[in-house]
Amino acid sequence: MTNAVTSPKDVVLPILMPPLDPRRVITPAEAKRRTWERLTPEFKTARQALGQRTAIGCVSLEITQRCNLDCTLCYLSDMSESTLDVPMEELRRRIDEILYAYGPYTSVQVSGGDPTLRKESELIEIVAYITARNMHATLLTNGIKATRDLLTKLAAAGLTDVAFHVDMTENLRKPDKTYYTSESELNVIRKEYIERARGLGVAVIFNTTLCETNFHELPVLVNFFKENADVVGMCSFQLGAETGRGEVKGRPDSITPANIIRIINETLNPKRIKGDGRDLNFEATDIGHPDCNRIGYAFITNNTAYDLWWDPDLFNRVAKDFEGVKIDRRYPSEAIKTIAKHVLTHPKLLVEALRFLSVHLWRMGWNLAAGGFKVHKLSYFMHNFMHADALDQCRLQNCSFMVMTSDGPIAMCEHNAQRDLYITKAFEVKKAGGAVEVFNPVRETKRAYWEEKKPEVEALATKRIEHLHSEVKTLPM
Repeated sequence: MTNAVTSPKDVVLPILMPPLDPRRVITPAEAKRRTWERLTPEFKTARQALGQRTAIGCVSLEITQRCNLDCTLCYLSDMSESTLDVPMEELRRRIDEILYAYGPYTSVQVSGGDPTLRKESELIEIVAYITARNMHATLLTNGIKATRDLLTKLAAAGLTDVAFHVDMTENLRKPDKTYYTSESELNVIRKEYIERARGLGVAVIFNTTLCETNFHELPVLVNFFKENADVVGMCSFQLGAETGRGEVKGRPDSITPANIIRIINETLNPKRIKGDGRDLNFEATDIGHPDCNRIGYAFITNNTAYDLWWDPDLFNRVAKDFEGVKIDRRYPSEAIKTIAKHVLTHPKLLVEALRFLSVHLWRMGWNLAAGGFKVHKLSYFMHNFMHADALDQCRLQNCSFMVMTSDGPIAMCEHNAQRDLYITKAFEVKKAGGAVEVFNPVRETKRAYWEEKKPEVEALATKRIEHLHSEVKTLPM
């Protein structure tokens, strides 16, 4: 484990450049209205988060296609390692495009490949640039190069979250060079990553791909994240999809959102006492298409989980009342002060808050006292990616997870299905002095190979597009 050698105050940030395209930034209200207009009617409900509480779930900014792992289930494509890193000028432009498309407070996922393979100075500048644009920067990494020192510098640059991806698909080795053989054994690595991020003011997320080899260990993971809820704020279970270059194909029938929810609740509430507030409600809110995402919120005290939003109507009323209130989740004490101030200045909301607290205090009972009156929030999230050959137009139309490309935002599942075409496409780069250059992302040694392979990839992409429901539209921003 690498110890901290710097503190956020010690880090000198790079000089930020002004936006390359000085358009007017839309307001959060305008961004949400734009999103609401592109949703299909059946999903414009009171519990829908998109278009009402947020303009988008998150937007991925892929800063490299390089990776230091070769996972058995990987969403990168055959040409990923044959492409060059996106130039910094283009990354700044794409960050600006995210801001213009979705407005302030958008969650930007700095991803790849693994983003820690970029130069440290570039990675810090990217996070600082996102922060300067009044958006939230999240680092998505396998954690191998995400040292305490690097995380400290990124936290100083404004990093909001770090999402570590650790699971059995990564074929990780122990110090003695033998392989880890279970998710239980991998908890050693997860624990190390938790300690790397502890106390930095950065929210910690863990991503886990669920597939045939590890699905039976889901209860182990559910309990591990519950036991570490003092640092871990979210655990995301991603249903493995047949897309990309991984060797794992298909998905067992048992790996479904409904089955995952059942296992999570049976693990958290083994006694199955009806009405005790222990089963998490995964239906309180929708984030885009309900087949794509499900989320359950829990309060954890004395290593015991309680459903945070037992009343969906209350959830939606409170969410609406807090519209426009900026809560910085990097600093829990400040976030609590912001919430308390807002509640105390809104009498109607104060009544709801008292009811909310009284129900939770009653349910937690002696566990609250036994846990030293310490309560942590933990979100159990599921993301159901689509197979490359089974894209659904309705799900794309209501997508909450975009990736910013040289041509604009694209639904992540569509991007994964046609990744080679997106990452190899040449584009113009505007330099700081005003000069414009054409950037060919394909490495020079691979260009002849790609020109030979490209027609085959284009034919497959056409076949996948034809699979979509009758009307294939350009996905709005």
